[in-house]
Amino acid sequence: MSASLDLARRVLRTEAAAILGLVDRLDGAFDRALQLLHDCRGRVIVTGMGKSGLICRKIAATLTSTGTPAFFLHPAEAIHGDLGAIREDDVVLALSYSGETDELLRVLESIRRIGARLIALTGNAESTLARAADVTLDCGVSEEACPMNLVPTASTTAALALGDALAMALLVRKGFREEQFASFHPGGKLGRRLMRVENVMHGGDSAPLVDVSTAMPDVIHEMSSKRLGMTCVVENGRRLVGIFTDGDLRRLMIRSTDALSVPAGAAMTPNPLTIRREQLAVEALRIMEQHKITSVVVVDDAGNVEGVVHLHDLWRSPMF
Repeated sequence: MSASLDLARRVLRTEAAAILGLVDRLDGAFDRALQLLHDCRGRVIVTGMGKSGLICRKIAATLTSTGTPAFFLHPAEAIHGDLGAIREDDVVLALSYSGETDELLRVLESIRRIGARLIALTGNAESTLARAADVTLDCGVSEEACPMNLVPTASTTAALALGDALAMALLVRKGFREEQFASFHPGGKLGRRLMRVENVMHGGDSAPLVDVSTAMPDVIHEMSSKRLGMTCVVENGRRLVGIFTDGDLRRLMIRSTDALSVPAGAAMTPNPLTIRREQLAVEALRIMEQHKITSVVVVDDAGNVEGVVHLHDLWRSPMF
């Protein structure tokens, strides 16, 4: 085994041990910090210097993407004019492993004067930062992964993991849903996976639609022109009462000697499966696969047709 591989494995074990070491140290302080974040009526301001500052940026980004408004505030910039960003109804999440970072300590007095609440993430429970905080979370480690035990490695990994734990617990407590996550991630692979029905449906004039009284030749024309192999059957404007598909047409031709004289309402399939526009497109796909159908009608709360989702459109989408 090469010396480099041996060192790399030791680094990974040390950092893994640092995270596992936090598990048994979690206590009521975590719940109190979580409650402060949950009750926050302003923003969560995450602050720290150097490597801790980089971890703070990631924690702030995770909070923001899961429904909690948050941003990173550089302590040095704060004491040179940016303290105006902190308001009374904010919660400040401050990260300093030593708890004695000069730039951060200079911000503490202003935080208290403004009236914002303070959560400290630190490896030193007796530090100035810890004593000043409303809640202190211990993210101390027994050693850094650095061979000289100097470079912040295991300590920053532990702080990041603890920040993630806070964000995920807060997500659950707030009842944050997939649909909300999708609205914050419209781009990239996550956005495609969490695409909503309204993004893939055929709506407006593209949705096939006939009245219950529509004659069969016109029903067939609507199905052919919209090219979805079906049409919604409505009454009183757009209220859905059924669907008429290629299969319904074949069955009608077999059982009736005068199929073209039958109105849509007499040959439709009543009470079709439906979905809401704000639901995820993957849910539409699940419905189609489960019931072995090729389309689902999109309706509003009153049962009015808003569009149609077709299986082929989902298959063509890069999210599947």
